[in-house]
Amino acid sequence: MTKRALLSVSDKQGLSNFAAELHELGYELVSTGGTKRSIEEAGIPVRSISEITEFPEIMDGRVKTLHPAVHGGLLAKRDNSGHISQLEELDIETIDLVAVNLYPFKETIAKEDVTEADAIENIDIGGPTMLRAAAKSFEDVAVVVDPADYEKVIEGLKADNLSYETRRQLAAKVFRHTANYDAMIAEYFTTLTEEAYPETYTVTYEKVQSLRYGENPHQTASFYKKANYESASLASAEQLNGKELSYNNIQDANAALEVVLEFHQPAAVAVKHMNPCGVGVGESLYDAYVKAYEGDPVSIFGGIVALNREVDEETAAKLKEIFLEIIIAPSFSQEALDILTQKKNLRLLTVEMTKPETQMHKLTSVNGGLLVQDTDEGSLDGIELEVATEREPSEQELHDLKLGWKVVKHVKSNAIVVAKGDRTLGVGAGQMNRVGAAKIAFEQAGEEAEGSIMASDAFFPMPDTVEAAAAAGVTAIIQPGGSKRDQDSIDACNKHGIAMVFTRMRHFKH
Repeated sequence: MTKRALLSVSDKQGLSNFAAELHELGYELVSTGGTKRSIEEAGIPVRSISEITEFPEIMDGRVKTLHPAVHGGLLAKRDNSGHISQLEELDIETIDLVAVNLYPFKETIAKEDVTEADAIENIDIGGPTMLRAAAKSFEDVAVVVDPADYEKVIEGLKADNLSYETRRQLAAKVFRHTANYDAMIAEYFTTLTEEAYPETYTVTYEKVQSLRYGENPHQTASFYKKANYESASLASAEQLNGKELSYNNIQDANAALEVVLEFHQPAAVAVKHMNPCGVGVGESLYDAYVKAYEGDPVSIFGGIVALNREVDEETAAKLKEIFLEIIIAPSFSQEALDILTQKKNLRLLTVEMTKPETQMHKLTSVNGGLLVQDTDEGSLDGIELEVATEREPSEQELHDLKLGWKVVKHVKSNAIVVAKGDRTLGVGAGQMNRVGAAKIAFEQAGEEAEGSIMASDAFFPMPDTVEAAAAAGVTAIIQPGGSKRDQDSIDACNKHGIAMVFTRMRHFKH
């Protein structure tokens, strides 16, 4: 009996060779539209789908494969005599191989000028239906959705050994592919209808790379990318130098990237274990990096540095002086690359430094579940700070308070940041009580804490943190306010001549 292959692909990569090999193996080729033309142009015999269905393609190609002659040939169980009898009665022939990939929906919606009508016309209906039918019948039908699998399939067919395991793997890939495709369509329409938290939450990501291991060597891990997400994403970063990124590298690098995106002026951020350990801003990138380094010259060793300007020769020479795991920047000058690539293991990443225009979701897994929330885009832009104390902050103090607030937002709670003169002096992160976090930050700042500001990610439940700040020499404080005992902290500030402002915005980070 002649075997039949149905080919209908949007991606024509490798199509001619695949069709030629199938023809040589004795397969009758059946195809549609542009795929048929490509096969014919390669000089390979091919029949139109309309010859099989005895029905024309209609509605501008919207309906062409949705027909019993196609799906009967795919879904009939070869070991079921009743199915085979029905095929013979209806003069339907079996289909033994399907190669289909889908209308380019992802590529269409990625276009800046895409319209809803364009998106709708690029929702494939017949393709997923054929793929799912063939995948359901994988024991009898070989199904190929990825041109990268053409060679493997041909080798198996030539050896008459396209095994059950291989067929099942190909079917699994099909179901992942159609699930990914449907998830993108669902997300597109959910966005149009502005449903932030629908009754079911389906997301899809595409694999970037397998990682050597996870947080620890006994844990496995891989890195995935959200489809069509390019803005400020490590998944879209270009690595210019250094060894492969690890799971922890990616976590830390993302933390550094999130902090540096807070700043419009030249800024440098050093991160260790997902907390900023030094942040600086300046008139030049070199000045900003020096300030970040001076913020904690001990913790920055072996850390990750993110910069929001092209790395120049002077800054590169300074960066090269210490051991760093990763440097992230929008670009590197050739002179900077010549300097930094002398360290063969130093990872250099270029990343687009623009925030996404639309609000994103942050996903956190819990045992058997998923927490979904908006990313924390809260800032002081357009917000008038509330002065809670008798003394108002000076212009310089206000400048430093705003810097401290930008940084404390990205420090794990309980969080305290001490800053002065366009740089951080001390960071207290992830403590079980707020005064403990403050003491860590003041110890790190040392004598430089005199005349500094303090930022707190949440309110003070009692005045002990203010008392610790006064003892360290802090002159101004920024915090959300909102405690039942705010007045105790206000009174403590007034007693020590400290200016304190309320943001009425909390920045817990768990």
